[in-house]
Amino acid sequence: MTDSDDSRVVWFLAGAALGATVALLFAPHSGQETRALIRDQANKGRERVGEAGRSVAERGRELYDKGRRIADEAADIFDRGRRMVQE
Repeated sequence: MTDSDDSRVVWFLAGAALGATVALLFAPHSGQETRALIRDQANKGRERVGEAGRSVAERGRELYDKGRRIADEAADIFDRGRRMVQE
């Protein structure tokens, strides 16, 4: 997944949670029932956002590791080139 894909997932989940909340507000339930439904949906939304956050964090770690490997390879190439020039 790319960063823009992760961002789209987060926005989709946020939109879905907002849509569910609005739908519940217009549902034909009592105030107490509606509040309970909103609370339940909010808890489910937090779980989904938490999953998306973990996915984003994992992708960030992967990109960091890849960047470190590239930087290490570049440093090795630089050192080899410096040694060649010095010989």
